[in-house]
Amino acid sequence: MFERFTALHHGEKPLLLPNAWDHASAAALAAAGFAAVGTTSLGVAAAAGKPDAEQATRAETVALAHSIARLGIPVTVDIEAGFGGSPGEVAELAGELAAAGIAGINIEDGRGHHLAETAEQVELVSVIKQRVPDLFVNARTDPFWLGAPDALATAVRRVKAYADAGADGVFVPGATAERDLETLVGATVVPLNVLIQPGVPVARLADLGVRRISYGSLLFRAALRAAVTTALGVADGGPVAGDIPSYEQVEVLWRI
Repeated sequence: MFERFTALHHGEKPLLLPNAWDHASAAALAAAGFAAVGTTSLGVAAAAGKPDAEQATRAETVALAHSIARLGIPVTVDIEAGFGGSPGEVAELAGELAAAGIAGINIEDGRGHHLAETAEQVELVSVIKQRVPDLFVNARTDPFWLGAPDALATAVRRVKAYADAGADGVFVPGATAERDLETLVGATVVPLNVLIQPGVPVARLADLGVRRISYGSLLFRAALRAAVTTALGVADGGPVAGDIPSYEQVEVLWRI
């Protein structure tokens, strides 16, 4: 799956990557024809009643990975910052996921309200790739999300360093300005991943050189809104949408 997933980053069009939070959502996305599926750490954490990005959902993440690795398409898993531990321990986690059939991981440098030291994150990426060379490591850097005053310059330095350490791709959530995206694309030879931007056509992001576009937590948040909106609508006596999946359609998702 590693080779197949890597190739998706180098096709004619960017890889459009939806992010799931449980087996049903991942299976439904695979059945809808998406070439690959990722996970959303926020969705996994919120569904489990736990906080995101606080090393709280290792067990849930690993269990989900084992469940959806059999979908028949490449799957990439968000492991936050590695759920704590030494670089060697994070690499062992990466090895477990690869052995289960996972094609890639996201590993982030955000640590609460600050960034990890660059050297620390470079070591982490390097150790993971040495331990599991056939795992697509997408190295995420968070200066835009953290509101760093020099976000672009910081992101450029870090994506270069992570690529040099062996990362197969780099992810810069929060980068939206076209000039920033062009600068980031030019800063490294590995594929640039950004979050989907409502109102910005995928074709435009492709023109700017973006090679992977993730949905992040968008689908999970949209599902929550749809559930609450439907519940309130029924309570008010309104009609139920006719295009909701049937019981039978959902019941068979476990087989995918």
